[in-house]
Amino acid sequence: MRFKAFRSLLYYSTLGLEMGLSVAVGVGIGYYLDKWLGTQPWLLILFLFFGIAAGFRNLYRALKRMEREQGTRSTP
Repeated sequence: MRFKAFRSLLYYSTLGLEMGLSVAVGVGIGYYLDKWLGTQPWLLILFLFFGIAAGFRNLYRALKRMEREQGTRSTP
């Protein structure tokens, strides 16, 4: 029981890190593509939005997983 709670705590504590890394990777890809293709700042903006969307997608999936786990625990 304690192990499951600790594992869940570790999983959900990484959500902020995942969100930040998703945005950072998107910005990095956009920046280097802009430099390479000479399209400043359009690809950076596009990939920034892709990174934000990926971060929110991960957050949504984690919340759905938490809902599933809570649903199975509350059932007698």
